Amino acid sequence: MTIGVGGSNAIAELEKIQNMTLNVKSIQPEEYQMRIQKAVSLMKTAGFKSLFVNAGTNLYYFTGTKWNPSERMVGALLFEDGSLEYIVPKFEEGTFRKFMKIEGHLNCWEEHESPSVLFGKILETKGINNGKIALDESAGYFLVDAIVKANPNYEFENSQPVTTGCRIQKSANEIAIIQQAKEITMVVQRAAARILHPGIKAETVVDFINQAHIKAGIASGSHFCIVLFADDSQYPHGVTTPQDLKDNDVVLIDTGCRLEGYLSDITRTYVYGTPTEAHVKIWNLEKAAQKAAFDAAQLGATCGSVDDAARKVIAAGGLSADYELPGLPHRVGHGTGLDIHEHPYLVRGNTTVLQEGMVVSNEPMLCIPGQFGIRHEDHFYMTAEGPKWFTTPMHSIDNPFGIGIN
Repeated sequence: MTIGVGGSNAIAELEKIQNMTLNVKSIQPEEYQMRIQKAVSLMKTAGFKSLFVNAGTNLYYFTGTKWNPSERMVGALLFEDGSLEYIVPKFEEGTFRKFMKIEGHLNCWEEHESPSVLFGKILETKGINNGKIALDESAGYFLVDAIVKANPNYEFENSQPVTTGCRIQKSANEIAIIQQAKEITMVVQRAAARILHPGIKAETVVDFINQAHIKAGIASGSHFCIVLFADDSQYPHGVTTPQDLKDNDVVLIDTGCRLEGYLSDITRTYVYGTPTEAHVKIWNLEKAAQKAAFDAAQLGATCGSVDDAARKVIAAGGLSADYELPGLPHRVGHGTGLDIHEHPYLVRGNTTVLQEGMVVSNEPMLCIPGQFGIRHEDHFYMTAEGPKWFTTPMHSIDNPFGIGIN
């Protein structure tokens, strides 16, 4: 029997889990101001006279204001002097003020009024009658279309050079928060492995993982959870009707949580029972590909070269060097932070250079059609000395969590 898999139950495992969030330090106002100043610097370099950040993770990143995007315009215009002009529906003004962490003037619009027209009036009030304005790349087309049509005097461009330019390199505090989120999810992953038994339903494991995240101090529970058994594991993001667990099945569990806005995202794959020769071969090849990607992820290397390094190992193992199956059908990894997938991406041809503070996943999943899939997913961040794991990669197919290994 695989070490660390099975032999317990949900009640016993939940009892062991303690609140792991008590010492987490939230992002402070000083850091939001530093982000704003960096954005202003990047705006000037790009020639932008103002930057519009839409409700969602960009607004949260720069201002600390948690507000979900919707059909109503909510956001903020940032100017070269570092000032903020918020745009908010009038009936939400009181609520917005309670969520607002960084001071700025609130510009309100009534339900029958056009916030896109208000957008232009704010620019004019600030003495900006033409020039380049950066629009949040995450804003919906309906919003961008309305702003552009209502304000023909301006040149509108994608804000990504500024927004991604700031967010792609994490601060020490951001990395510390992500680290804690990862450690929470690893405790949950280990506990989930121990509750497995023949006949257990995937949805039962999903529910346990949600409850375990809550017990660990994440009030919102799991941010997402994929639990797959047997040949369901060949499908990276799941199936419509997951099957129940049987002896000697492959088990793939991909889950994460949100802590102070930042996300964990960890996948563990192992066998409940006795692995076949095919299981062992592909499991070990996956581990080798993941290590090759990590070793290639050095400061100054391109993101594309990391993807190339993993595929070279996979091809040497007899699978496709490209995206065909059997093999790795997707990129090797993605950035993560306030969004589960964000820049940079470890994908073929990406010339983005790895720099200190970047956070990325390393998950060169191997899919064997009609049989099974194996995904080891850990994340690392770039330090002055090179890549550093947030979580220790899987040890071996018979002892995936490295129990008893120093």
